[in-house]
Amino acid sequence: MQTSTMISDRTTAIDVSGIRRVFELGAKLSDPINLSIGQPDFPVPDPIKDATIDAIRNDQNGYTLTQGTAPLLARLRQHLADDVGWSLPSEDLDVMVTSGTSGGLLLAFLALLNPGDEAIIGDPYFVVYPAMARMCDAKAVYCDTYPDFRMTAERLEPLISERTKLVLINSPGNPSGVVMSNDDLREVVDLCARRNVMLISDEIYDEFTFDDAREQGKCPSPARMSDQLLLIRGFGKTYGCTGWRLGYAAGPTWLLREMKKLQQYTFVCAPSMAQAGAAAALDVDMDPIVSAYAQRRDLVESVLGDVMDIAHPGGAFYAFAKVPDRLGMTATAFVEQAIERNVLIIPGSVFSRSDTHVRISFATPVEKLQRGLD
Repeated sequence: MQTSTMISDRTTAIDVSGIRRVFELGAKLSDPINLSIGQPDFPVPDPIKDATIDAIRNDQNGYTLTQGTAPLLARLRQHLADDVGWSLPSEDLDVMVTSGTSGGLLLAFLALLNPGDEAIIGDPYFVVYPAMARMCDAKAVYCDTYPDFRMTAERLEPLISERTKLVLINSPGNPSGVVMSNDDLREVVDLCARRNVMLISDEIYDEFTFDDAREQGKCPSPARMSDQLLLIRGFGKTYGCTGWRLGYAAGPTWLLREMKKLQQYTFVCAPSMAQAGAAAALDVDMDPIVSAYAQRRDLVESVLGDVMDIAHPGGAFYAFAKVPDRLGMTATAFVEQAIERNVLIIPGSVFSRSDTHVRISFATPVEKLQRGLD
């Protein structure tokens, strides 16, 4: 059987994640200093574990409604009312539980994009964004955000065309950790409304925003300025349960209706027992852990700040550092030399059309982080 001729064009257009390649190289090392992985290094808090275990023991292991369990949806509605001022459910707004934030984003792309349509994403970007556009036979249009990694309205507007269906922002950002200000976000909201483009705000790290980037004690969000956008959030990064694959989407009812329909025929529903844990998660105070990560961020900047340009990470757990020009090498070459020294980091080419920066994750114990930075 000629299997290669049976593979679809959309599949062959998507490359294997460059992050996985670094992991494969790292697998050959003995006890590497891993500053590559985008996964928290703290355990899931006990109240979340207990709620999940109780659900399993109480036989809550079957399918749930596609949009999520009633207890979690009720908790999310209250949380969104308190956090961004949205009143849910209503004729105009709705919320659904998704299989991770990536699941929510894929459903949104599928619901909004026709072949040939355009989705504007920042450069650098989270690795799945351009792949999702390709899955829809659409085109990812890249907004160059170097060197400060802010996806501003000034940078966005020249890229909007008659084929533009959506603008995707990610703040705090991966790979940079940069947090956009309320002023920047308000201008983006106004631009998208004026040009009739759907704004999607990927806020997977909203609770992982450090004090110096918060405004009025919260992560800046366009959802506090408008409800005519799609808000995507999740639980994995904030609560250390990335493998549970649990997120949620909130926004216009007309869009959520189509996303739910697509979920029925793809993911079916988010994991049932994890939804019980998520309902408990929203009552857990994660500020002490977030503050500890802010200290790690400070360590990265203090050790590398004099030798590498780093846009200040206001959230998440990454620094996107520029390889010094005096070295005369690409970020990929820099990473290869780091691996020779038993340190795993990710080249910027994984997240960007440029190969000038490296992503350093500080989601690792301080002692190991210090050794890796040195």
